[in-house]
Amino acid sequence: MFTGLIKEVGSVASVTTNAEGKRLRINSKKLISEIGIDDSVSVNGACQTAVEVGPDYFDVQAVHVTLEKTTLGELRPGSIVNLELAMQLSDRLGGHLVQGHVNGVTTLKKVVNQGDNYVLTLELNPDHSRYIVKEGSVCLNGISLTVSDVDREEMTFCVSIIPHTWENTVLHSIKIGQKMNIEVDILAKYVENLLRHRSEEEKSQVKKKINKKWLEEQGY
Repeated sequence: MFTGLIKEVGSVASVTTNAEGKRLRINSKKLISEIGIDDSVSVNGACQTAVEVGPDYFDVQAVHVTLEKTTLGELRPGSIVNLELAMQLSDRLGGHLVQGHVNGVTTLKKVVNQGDNYVLTLELNPDHSRYIVKEGSVCLNGISLTVSDVDREEMTFCVSIIPHTWENTVLHSIKIGQKMNIEVDILAKYVENLLRHRSEEEKSQVKKKINKKWLEEQGY
């Protein structure tokens, strides 16, 4: 579990294709002293396991399903990535609850500079639309952000980026048309699941009531 607050921008040292997918070696200066083998690290929002740790790098094995669902497969030596270690129970939840389970990708459509802030307009995937609400939370490339607007006719949504986030994450290097990993708010998915099961239970109860005795009691 993560908070969506980026602690370091690392860089990809090497990418090795293997039978399992791709092994990524990531350079880290700030967090490397806290990373051990088997630790979970959010890499551009995707939860990965450190399989090797060196003095200034760690390796992760991105499996095929991860490469299909995220942008990790597009990383090349020199690519910069957002990094965050898994949160501890004693940590402050400064962002929102982020699992590191990427739901898919979104494409950057537009960037507008508003004073010191930047407003990003992104593609709204139909599969994610019901989870994206104005003033709700969304995670982009591992960054916890607040949705500032949603346009369901144009199928886009916007997030506002403060200067600190812009300068201290990979956002400052992103280009129009570039894809970003997206994770919707897990709380929204839980609510949806609970409502669906509740609806199914209610329908089941109605079916149980409709029998010969019930019909007679209703005057049929």
